[in-house]
Amino acid sequence: MNTAYAFVFIISFITLFVMRKVAKKIGLVDKPNARKHHKGVVPLVGGVSIYLALLAGFILFLPMSLNLQLYLACSAILIVLGALDDYFDLSFKIRLLVQGGISLTMIFWGGHSLHNLGFLMGSETIALNEVAGAVITVIAVIGAINAFNMVDGIDGLLGGLASVTFTALGIVFYTNGNEYLATICLLIVTALIPYILLNLGFPLGRRFKIFMGDAGSMFIGFSVIWMLIRGSQETGIIAFKPVTALWLIAIPLMDMATIMIRRIRKGHSPFKPDREHLHHICQRMGLSSLMTLFVICLFASICAIVGIVADINGVAESTMFISFLVMFAVYFTAINHIWRITTWVNKLFGRQEAAINNPQQH
Repeated sequence: MNTAYAFVFIISFITLFVMRKVAKKIGLVDKPNARKHHKGVVPLVGGVSIYLALLAGFILFLPMSLNLQLYLACSAILIVLGALDDYFDLSFKIRLLVQGGISLTMIFWGGHSLHNLGFLMGSETIALNEVAGAVITVIAVIGAINAFNMVDGIDGLLGGLASVTFTALGIVFYTNGNEYLATICLLIVTALIPYILLNLGFPLGRRFKIFMGDAGSMFIGFSVIWMLIRGSQETGIIAFKPVTALWLIAIPLMDMATIMIRRIRKGHSPFKPDREHLHHICQRMGLSSLMTLFVICLFASICAIVGIVADINGVAESTMFISFLVMFAVYFTAINHIWRITTWVNKLFGRQEAAINNPQQH
């Protein structure tokens, strides 16, 4: 299986270089504007390249099943949708329609749905009927796709957060004896590494920079929810409790929920782009892009570790759920009062730093 990881890593690098040339020729590039402050045009084919590398790797090294074929087919549709969105800037209504269609295909053709929410409220499990399960699953799929789309705002962040989630999933699947799904998750991480390196400008510099594009963020979000549903809902596969899924995608989920609530309260569309995401706030607080990336991915890793450790040690699902809600409440409150908090922190530490940096003033 080591051959599979090496193959996917190399093919991912090759497809990234090939596709960036194609992207420049056909104009599938990102241009700087009021919200996007990068320099020059950047190819938007990171997601397409990663998908092609994984497609080749899965076909060559994994036993092909109807489940895997369905996953690859649904992913391909989202890749095409995302590429069209990157090129033509499609209406969010079209995106939601296709994402809803993919969700229904996943439910009624693949049999993958949320039907058991676990013991969230204590002693009794929350079981959903077919209609309720389908509705919740559609919401979950669309939510996950858009959550990962929304965090794609600074170099390395989408790739970093996706790597945290898929690594955590790979570990959980492996420790529960499901090497097949663990391998798929870890192959996705392997395919992401070359993209992350080029996205950050390592080791070839910024002229080889590449962006994930909506194709990539949709593919990542769909892959995450596919694995979360399989790992928490399917008899014979169940590797973790449903509530643990919240902890594995805590940062993208909380960021999306917070930003949508804030937009709705302002009377804006919840899908209207802005610069009020967690990564934007971190940068306005003075953190560099790399430090912002490190802090957010560290926070995501801590949440994933807490979720996994709690799951392994049999912490009550209701306790895990209430803890998550408390964490979200703290997060939401902090984001809504971030400038007051920042001012207070600056008052607390600013003078001391000023004294150290400018000793002649005193």
